[in-house]
Amino acid sequence: MIITTTFTVPGKEIDEVIGIVRGNTIRAKHLGKDIVAGFRNLVGGELKEYTEMITEARDEAIQRMLEDAEKMDADAVVGVRMMTSQVATGAAEILVYGTAVRLKE
Repeated sequence: MIITTTFTVPGKEIDEVIGIVRGNTIRAKHLGKDIVAGFRNLVGGELKEYTEMITEARDEAIQRMLEDAEKMDADAVVGVRMMTSQVATGAAEILVYGTAVRLKE
């Protein structure tokens, strides 16, 4: 499956727009890693615990969007966008969405 942030697929022509597809997840780190990140926040530097959490969440949300597109028998998802929002202290939602399309062969 082709995934792109552009609204076209280079070298391909969109035959049919199927509809919006999306995937989301909400993730939080366990208390131990949250405490470590809190200490790191005091002294500065990358909060690796949160970087890891967001990376895992983004991958899961993308996978869920792809599963949604596969159910629609799509060839590609164009115009993909990602949004992040904090839903609680140490917890974030990742939303990935785009337009499922069929390509001309």
